[in-house]
Amino acid sequence: MTPAINSAKHAGIVFHLHEYPHDAAAASYGLEAAEKLGVAVEQVFKTLVVKLDGKQLAVGIVPVKGQLGLKQIAKAAGAKKAAMADPAEVERTTGYVLGGVSPLGQKKRLPTYIDASAQQFSTLYVSAGRRGLEIELSPSDLASLSHGRFAVLAI
Repeated sequence: MTPAINSAKHAGIVFHLHEYPHDAAAASYGLEAAEKLGVAVEQVFKTLVVKLDGKQLAVGIVPVKGQLGLKQIAKAAGAKKAAMADPAEVERTTGYVLGGVSPLGQKKRLPTYIDASAQQFSTLYVSAGRRGLEIELSPSDLASLSHGRFAVLAI
């Protein structure tokens, strides 16, 4: 059990867990998940943490095939600029290791923004809190559990 799974169970939402053997040599954890689970790459999303205006951390959830637009997330958050957060700070703040950061059940709740493309799917996949484990849930449940807002984030 991970905090992400516990969060979903506690909320009583419908979700499915998908586990696969993680290859430590994989170049992209998200692309590896899509390939090993046999799902459309557009339906698998990665969780990235940024620092807004050099102060506050925030979460951006974007398709694994795309990139998080730093200008886009800054605009969505009402900040002037965003930069990728320091990996050690990400792990310390979320409680997850890189490659397994889930938008659910983080140690500290961070402002969360979900790429608007997620809304086209009935379900999507995000990390369930460790490498090799994905949670499938509806975009609306992801937004509800993470207190996330939809915005155009991917470039």
